[in-house]
Amino acid sequence: MKKIIIIFFFYIFFIESSDATIKEKIILNLEKINNLTFNFKQTINDKSEKGSCVIKYPKKIFCSYLDLNEKIIVSNGKSLVIKNKNKNQYYLYPLENTPLALILNKKYLINQIKNLESRTINKKYINYKIIDKKYEINLFFDKKSLNLIGWQTEDIYQNLVITFISNIKLNQNLDKNIFKLPKME
Repeated sequence: MKKIIIIFFFYIFFIESSDATIKEKIILNLEKINNLTFNFKQTINDKSEKGSCVIKYPKKIFCSYLDLNEKIIVSNGKSLVIKNKNKNQYYLYPLENTPLALILNKKYLINQIKNLESRTINKKYINYKIIDKKYEINLFFDKKSLNLIGWQTEDIYQNLVITFISNIKLNQNLDKNIFKLPKME
């Protein structure tokens, strides 16, 4: 009986310390990141789009979609613009009214992760579910590299949005002008 109890406590301690170690490593990795560039595949309901993005913490993003509309998304940290060049559409939103406000806030993410339990998916990914006043965000990290590899949210129209990122490059030299909001034409 003592052996079973000792094994049980060892197992619990090992699993919990393993989870804490992974969490600590993810947090340390995030703390070192000033910016990241990546390719993405985004699925909204059944429609998929691809492109590339640059995130600069805090709260700046530039994404260029590889589609017929030549869509871009830009945040300067306060506002978010979605512009379709070929359709001549221009949408301006306060960044705080989107889940990107949280995803682009590294300090917020780190503070949330510190207080959350992770779950492992397919022995490859670490997932943290953030439930905020307005949004539910699932963050996914690669178990080997500990890099952020995607997220799942709902958009402003309550569509499920799944974003997978790849070809991640960290702390690149960036042109600061890419985060200037495009003008409405």
